[in-house]
Amino acid sequence: MAASSAPRYRGRFAPSPTGPLHFGSLVAAVGSYLDARANDGEWLLRIEDVDGPRTVPGAAASILRTLEGFGFEWDGEVVVQSQRTDIYHAELTRLQLVGDVYPCSCSRSEIAAASSARSVDGGLLYPGTCRPGIPEGRSARAWRLRVPDRVFRFIDRVQGPVAQNLARDVGDFILFRADGQYAYQLAVVVDDALQGVNAVVRGVDLLDSTARQIWLQERLGFAMPTYAHLPVIVNAAGEKLSKQTLAPAVDAGEGVPRLAAALELLGHPVPGEVRSGVVNDFWKWAVSAWSIDRVPKVRGIFPGGTLPA
Repeated sequence: MAASSAPRYRGRFAPSPTGPLHFGSLVAAVGSYLDARANDGEWLLRIEDVDGPRTVPGAAASILRTLEGFGFEWDGEVVVQSQRTDIYHAELTRLQLVGDVYPCSCSRSEIAAASSARSVDGGLLYPGTCRPGIPEGRSARAWRLRVPDRVFRFIDRVQGPVAQNLARDVGDFILFRADGQYAYQLAVVVDDALQGVNAVVRGVDLLDSTARQIWLQERLGFAMPTYAHLPVIVNAAGEKLSKQTLAPAVDAGEGVPRLAAALELLGHPVPGEVRSGVVNDFWKWAVSAWSIDRVPKVRGIFPGGTLPA
């Protein structure tokens, strides 16, 4: 019997439509796309709009137009999270049936009054108030996943060895929110598994979420993908480019020079003849030149110079 071959690389880019595509998101898209194509893999596109209150009408269509204008080509249909809530409900129900999740009645103000410890995300560490059961006279506001007092370790393809103790650094975390929205952690884990994503390349701002996702994959019986967390692009104050920091939209009309600027921040100098050429030729050269080993092993990059990790 012939040995089975390794599964084909399947990566994805998953923007949140809280605004148009900005330069930081373009850098993440370039790194994700090139890593997939350089490994002869598929590149999927997913719109992560599960957080309905933050979604900006028309932003998803704007992001798709911008990506197309820069010459990105994705495989298959675009997956839209807001159309998949029945799937998330089914997976949450599975966790409820085996007791991995529990209802929580705590408000933010109550958590703040009961806990002064901070999680890795900067929020308050949940003190476990409802773990034994909801106090009498209270009703469920959210559903939390129980976490073990255990160190999760993995090797990030860019950032190197990562270790995190969920009980100490995160606490039991929410999968279904008080406002009726499914949490990012549940949606992204379910979507990655059902889409067959086996290589995740994304911004380092999501690195601290990875241990949570590995634990959730374990509880749901999903395979763990490989992870590569690219440095995020920051402004002069060291803040990640985002809608909140007023990052301007990129214009696909900027073409190759803008793509080249993104790629150079990921450690790949672009020859002058490529920079002055057309988009198709840029992508051909970039795929052949890509090596994730050349990506800077830092958390933030300011276009005027690399900031300390």
